[in-house]
Amino acid sequence: MSNSRTDHQDIVHTRTDAQLGEFALRPVDPVGDIELLHGWVTHPKSAFYLLQEAELPDVEREFMSIAASEHHDAFIGLHKGEPRFLMERYDPAHVELKGIHDAEPGDVGMHFLCSPTDTPVHGFTLAVITTVMDMLFADPHTRRVVVEPDVRNTAVHALNEAVGFRIERTIAKPEKDAFLSMCTRDQFLASPAVRDAREGSTSR
Repeated sequence: MSNSRTDHQDIVHTRTDAQLGEFALRPVDPVGDIELLHGWVTHPKSAFYLLQEAELPDVEREFMSIAASEHHDAFIGLHKGEPRFLMERYDPAHVELKGIHDAEPGDVGMHFLCSPTDTPVHGFTLAVITTVMDMLFADPHTRRVVVEPDVRNTAVHALNEAVGFRIERTIAKPEKDAFLSMCTRDQFLASPAVRDAREGSTSR
């Protein structure tokens, strides 16, 4: 596979979108990717990621901490070989929702962020979240994906619904009020995003 950043790439999942082509994910390099990530998470369009005021060392500490965690990991998402999005996967029994959500076996938490752009591509963000969900459910141990988006983030609520999420309840977290939302494997496979846009996927 050709890629402009093959020096530290270790692709863990790929998916081919019928309209937009190949998407892939690899683990974040908390040193080599840090300037890229800092630019993404501090951009005004990334306000809901809650790192707007972070300096470069703050972002490095954040992703070093994720890399060292047994319950949390992060991935750079690629579109046609170029870094275009960030995805975090976590165990909600230990991270983010500990003490708020009674996690069940097979529950997996997720965050994602598309790189800010002034030239958006129609359907791109939906293709990204579909790819993220495809990766999570490629693990046979994943029974349900759990998310907790800010109640004000109407754009992501629409995306979540398109891939099968259902809002369970509103929860109060220290940093935000959020819609605790769930998506089972069957809900994802029956969702409009999968039914209409997915051509196929592979894991390796």
